[in-house]
Amino acid sequence: MDLYEHQARELFEEHGILVPRAEVTDSPKEAREIARRLGGRAVVKAQVKTGGRGKAGGVKLAADPAAAELTARQILGMDIKGHPVRKVMLAQPVDIETEFYVSYVLDRAACRFLAIASAQGGMEIEEVAASRPEAVARVPVDPARGVTSAKATEIADAAALPPQAVDVLVRLWQVLVREDALLVEVNPLVRTRQGRLLALDGKVTLDDNARFRQARWGAADTDHHDPLEAVAAARGLNYVKLDGEVGIIGNGAGLVMSTLDVVAGRGARPANFLDIGGGASAQIMADGLSLILSDPAVKSVLVNVFGGITACDAVAEGIVRALDTVRLTKPLVVRLDGNNAAAGRAILDGRAHPLVQQATTMDVAARQAAQLAHTA
Repeated sequence: MDLYEHQARELFEEHGILVPRAEVTDSPKEAREIARRLGGRAVVKAQVKTGGRGKAGGVKLAADPAAAELTARQILGMDIKGHPVRKVMLAQPVDIETEFYVSYVLDRAACRFLAIASAQGGMEIEEVAASRPEAVARVPVDPARGVTSAKATEIADAAALPPQAVDVLVRLWQVLVREDALLVEVNPLVRTRQGRLLALDGKVTLDDNARFRQARWGAADTDHHDPLEAVAAARGLNYVKLDGEVGIIGNGAGLVMSTLDVVAGRGARPANFLDIGGGASAQIMADGLSLILSDPAVKSVLVNVFGGITACDAVAEGIVRALDTVRLTKPLVVRLDGNNAAAGRAILDGRAHPLVQQATTMDVAARQAAQLAHTA
């Protein structure tokens, strides 16, 4: 679960990390009053769960309360990368001397966390990482040991951060651990001309598995979700919309990810990630197929299932029943392997749907699906 910037700064403040004074509103008139309370000048920032707000015009400096009201009126209602702006945060301007970047992120492959830091923070940190990778320090963090003062000093030295950053790095780790976060990021962490270190912007992603411990943040925000993702969530489907033309259904996240790669290797683009998990009942298959077929970008569909606890004949029965309830309008390629695969293929052969093809390997199935998408 991603937090809004104002929620992230609330966490930072609770853990002793300095942040500028700020208030949140959804009203342009109230923005004027907030700016007055902040001293007149204010930075008006769109509250959306995505990056690139500044380049999109979602972060602006207002010179006085009247300008703050006008700016808030301009930003509220904007669409930034598919995220509607419903609230703005007004923050007190800071006299910046230097900008830094610091973050902790879960490294799933290595079963540890990774500290990423740089003395070149700000809007262009991605470009710095791409063009000058040596300017971005990446320091592994053992989750069992955490970030002590000694570890924080190692991170600060590796990234050429000032000595004051050591305390910030320790406190930022406390945010990650105590708040069940998978990512905490400050960009930029700034040093003011008065020598103070402040978190000017923050990003925090909490572990959905710990949502019961983080109830104060409320239900998951769905304002920015793709409409198909919202439908999938309502049906309990593990679905992510992608920008391609081959719909993908598989059982198991690893198998689905492999399928995406193989389809891409065959010159086509996956249209989605859809993991139906260990079961493939008729209802699950019907929900999955209807969801994917409702995507106008999809030209063909690939079902890639490896039978285990749920045998392939049960999966095939689910597909057949789904075809009785869902009008198949695009070609469907099915690859069944594993437990009772032969029986499953026989069931599909018996159904003999004109738009259903079968393949015995993932590579052949991906090639067929890609070709069908290109000729559709």
